[in-house]
Amino acid sequence: MKSKVDLSVYSMIISSLSLAVLAGVLVYSFKQPDNVVAVNVLVAIVAVLCLSTLFYLPLSISSDGDFLQIHRPLRAKRIPVSEIASVRLWQPTMGERRVFGSGGWFGYYGWFSERDLGKYFAYYGKSSDCFLVTLRSGRKYVLGCRNPRQMVDHLRLMTDGRKTPGQ
Repeated sequence: MKSKVDLSVYSMIISSLSLAVLAGVLVYSFKQPDNVVAVNVLVAIVAVLCLSTLFYLPLSISSDGDFLQIHRPLRAKRIPVSEIASVRLWQPTMGERRVFGSGGWFGYYGWFSERDLGKYFAYYGKSSDCFLVTLRSGRKYVLGCRNPRQMVDHLRLMTDGRKTPGQ
């Protein structure tokens, strides 16, 4: 099963406006020959922001039976299904705090924290499309895709199917 990640309207607006402002500032800075240091700093900031999206921007979520995969532009993050302890629908709240990551720049990804849930890593585009994956190690992932209920049901079937009758 594979499901695409949709970005929220807020995320699309923030990303578009930020790119436009950064491009405008870069163009303006290149026209100022005496600001070489400022131009280099701006280029570095833009490069870091764009590289972060290539490494973490969630494009889709899939499950092939052995792995839950978060497809990103450069490579997929693979979580073995055998390591999944539980899966449930879940929505981030307004109490969510970003520890380190993106809070709207081409989606939501990185380390976040909530009072009830604790610390978790997120890969989602819209908070309304989220579900929570808890691993046996205690690590938590908040993922999001177009059909979160179907993905949760699919993952539950896969994790329940691996249990033996004595468990």
